[in-house]
Amino acid sequence: MPCIYLPVGFLSHCMDSIFAPKSSSISSLSSSALLSRFLEASSSRKLSSLTFIGSRPFRSSSYSTTVAMASNDVSKPKIITGDFGYVLEDVPHFTDYIPDLSTYSNPLQDNPAFSVVKQYFVHVDDSVPQKIVVHKDSPRGIHFRRAGPRQKVYFDSDEVHACIVTCGGLCPGLNTVIREIVYSLYHMYGVTTVLGIDGGYRGFYARNTIALTPKVVNDIHKRGGTILGTTRGGHDTSKIVDSIQDRGINQVYIIGGDGTQKGASVIFEEIRRRGLKVVVAGSPKTIDNDIPVIDKSFGFDTAVEEAQRAINAAHVEAESVENGIGLVKLMGRYSGFIAMHATLASRDVDCCLIPESPFYLDGKGGLFEYVEKQLKENGHMVIVIAEGAGQELLSESMQSRNQQDASGNKLLQDVGLWISQGIKDYFSRQKTMAINLKYIDPTYMIRAVPSNASDNVYCTLLAQSAVHGAMAGYTGFTSGLVNGRQTYIPFYRIIEKQNKVVITDRMWARLLSSTNQPSFMSDKDVIEDKTECISGEKKVEGPATQFLDNGNYADGVLENKEVSSV
Repeated sequence: MPCIYLPVGFLSHCMDSIFAPKSSSISSLSSSALLSRFLEASSSRKLSSLTFIGSRPFRSSSYSTTVAMASNDVSKPKIITGDFGYVLEDVPHFTDYIPDLSTYSNPLQDNPAFSVVKQYFVHVDDSVPQKIVVHKDSPRGIHFRRAGPRQKVYFDSDEVHACIVTCGGLCPGLNTVIREIVYSLYHMYGVTTVLGIDGGYRGFYARNTIALTPKVVNDIHKRGGTILGTTRGGHDTSKIVDSIQDRGINQVYIIGGDGTQKGASVIFEEIRRRGLKVVVAGSPKTIDNDIPVIDKSFGFDTAVEEAQRAINAAHVEAESVENGIGLVKLMGRYSGFIAMHATLASRDVDCCLIPESPFYLDGKGGLFEYVEKQLKENGHMVIVIAEGAGQELLSESMQSRNQQDASGNKLLQDVGLWISQGIKDYFSRQKTMAINLKYIDPTYMIRAVPSNASDNVYCTLLAQSAVHGAMAGYTGFTSGLVNGRQTYIPFYRIIEKQNKVVITDRMWARLLSSTNQPSFMSDKDVIEDKTECISGEKKVEGPATQFLDNGNYADGVLENKEVSSV
């Protein structure tokens, strides 16, 4: 298949003279429009594949369009296009910046455990679509490289010196990923030198290491937390890469959330700049499930399952007394996925509040009025609230309002305590009924437990996929599940935004129908959210959104891949 690699800056500079009609100008065209024009014109030249690279702005005095340009100081995203609107957002490979590398036969071909598997090696052209719900005239759309072992590898087993680091907050499954990376390197590829970096990113230059062998990690998946320890912050790119270079490490496995993956991306950039043959591979970790593109992050299923215990306890407390209220605060700084899924799974929840859905307290249609109505009708109720919900309603005088932790996350006030006190004060003023409110905060309990069976399987697949990709010479990627298939996703897609619940999606509608709670949204709120979904961070591909007369979406026409609506 003919293929060229072309800086997009060159594309914009040459479009007028090569492809654009003499009567037209490209000064107002977007980079995507430029690409479309180029592909259309190039089809007559029998160009079946195009790759453009770079992310540094290129400005020409002749054109106002800002597009990407290759640079030695930034990564070089590889976009490969094909017939019928096929787009592959590929991941970096050693051969992109290191010439004349030796290759070796994959040791798995002689491994008795895998030799019986038909077509075990992944074909070089295998890819996974990001969007699987399409129309008959839809283009094939964006794809990611399928994960798995390749027939050729770029490391001899004896030369591999791997390291593993865990960063950020705790999450169920961390130890499972560590274990499976070690086991995969040892038993699949014969790698015997694996180090654990103690204490997150800071451990690289503090020179804290733990020798990891199958015997050391054998039972760690049965424990919560991480045997390597973890910290927030401590990212010093030069010191980290210097340490990697000094130790002779050539495979770096980084396990963490969106902030950690941003750090991994910077480390990869510096390694590429130095021309080192070092893989940087990430595994997406966050119980909030706020990492984009992937179906879910590991630990999420376990977190939802553990949240059930708190909700069940709150329900028992509430229904056992007169006018009982059980209030449960769950994790979810910016995204309410745990609260939403735990509520749907429980069926005992009467109200779920998440950061993405605005609500108000007093007045007609407010939260307090709804609580009073539920108590009069049912005699008890259960409320689930995500930690990031309602933060805008808290007092402006809160001291930590604009403070951040070491990872750059905003420090939040305890909205659970605040809502609890607000409900008590409301009924104290009303003097219509005496309430009995129990507040349960299982925040750190649900993230400190071992992963459940579902997450254990997922962690195994993530770890093995990362090892297969590293041995095959891929780098600067995160392994993740996309539409049920393991893929390699470039860092820039993982860190470009946060995944959030779309409250105009069918999944949120299912929750509202389960709890029978009001949406607490005005028509203005719905219209604003719809605008965000179409033109902002929550951009949705597909047909125009259809509204019912009451402002709701018709039959869930608006879908967002990141929410994984089914």
